Amino acid sequence: MTTRQQFMKLVYPFKIHADRNMAEKPHVLSNDSAVPPYISFHSLAFNRNNGMPCMFDKFKGKKVLVVNTASDCLYTKQYGDLQKLYKQFEGKLEILAFPSSDFKDQEKGTDEEIAAFCKKNYGVSFMIMQKSVVKKQPDQNPVFNWLTRSAHNGWNNQEPQWNFGKFLVNEHGMLVNYWAPSVSPLSRQILRAVQK
Repeated sequence: MTTRQQFMKLVYPFKIHADRNMAEKPHVLSNDSAVPPYISFHSLAFNRNNGMPCMFDKFKGKKVLVVNTASDCLYTKQYGDLQKLYKQFEGKLEILAFPSSDFKDQEKGTDEEIAAFCKKNYGVSFMIMQKSVVKKQPDQNPVFNWLTRSAHNGWNNQEPQWNFGKFLVNEHGMLVNYWAPSVSPLSRQILRAVQK
């Protein structure tokens, strides 16, 4: 862990507190009307960071938390909280981390370097996918294309506001929530949604 990353880990709690007091950005979006997707989440696929394909039909019957991540961000400490959440709901919840440089180039590592960093510093055992684009642009990866377009997922057009935006898909492949980066993976609202 670099000196900068250690510093950011220390100031993370203050950043979370400050973000909670900002009202201009939505922190939570919910599919309260239970709108089904137009394209099945379980029809998607994307490569893991080792280059092996991951077919999303294997997630049928489990909740999936999709998170855009970065190793050099104030929110990077959330890798540890994501790992705790993953262990707490092992067998019922899958977590898919999508490293990206979309926000101020805060993910500079290669796929191999990212995996080593996550394992060494946070003990990550959930899936890390290949580094890709998560914001709405022509080369946006297909998973985030689905997550951020209501024409695909049925209701949501919100793209990640920063690193560590969180999207929850239920056991039936329906997108049910989006949480802003400032919402901790171990917050009551995320725990309640995963337990439903």
